[in-house]
Amino acid sequence: MGQRTRKQTAARRPEVRLPPLRPYEDGRRLEPDGDYDGFELAGLDLSGQEGAGARFLDCALRECLLDGTALVSARFIDSVLMGVRGVGTDLSGASLRDAEIVDARMGGVQLHGAVLERVLVRGGKFDYLNLRGARLKDVVFEGCVLSEPDFGAAELTRVEFRDCALRRADFSGAAMRDVDLRQAAELDIARGVERLAGAVISPAQLLDLAPVLAAQIGLRVEP
Repeated sequence: MGQRTRKQTAARRPEVRLPPLRPYEDGRRLEPDGDYDGFELAGLDLSGQEGAGARFLDCALRECLLDGTALVSARFIDSVLMGVRGVGTDLSGASLRDAEIVDARMGGVQLHGAVLERVLVRGGKFDYLNLRGARLKDVVFEGCVLSEPDFGAAELTRVEFRDCALRRADFSGAAMRDVDLRQAAELDIARGVERLAGAVISPAQLLDLAPVLAAQIGLRVEP
């Protein structure tokens, strides 16, 4: 008898329903361990500010600039980040739960050691996204570009890449379960192709990855 194929489990998407929000005053700085509940931060320059350990509950960050903003171990719960931009934003060890990141343009974002649960990343572009050692559960990347993302030693459970470009991705040491890569618009894996156990790909993607897989196991292909 043949081995029964286990059914792929889909990611659970966040359902963010924001209450009426209060405007966050322009010129007011973020504070370490600050508690932000029900605020809308719109069009603010938060570059270089220190918000380590801050908690954002039922908040919206819209069109904010986050160059070098320190949000180490910050928590974003039932919140939306829309149109944010930044280089070198430090979100290492942060926690994002029931959150949406929409049309962001970020470079060198540090999310190593972070925890993402029920998160939708839709649209936008991320260069050198560092998710090394992060834990992702029920996360959907949709219609975005991930250029040289680092998933090294990360744990991915029920993660989907839909119409998403993955360019020079690093999955070294990653652990995957119910990861769906079939709908990725581009699938270019620089390192860690051997860690795809626990993921599902399409037949066409298998053909594209065949040279990398052959090189990984030392298989020579000659005419």
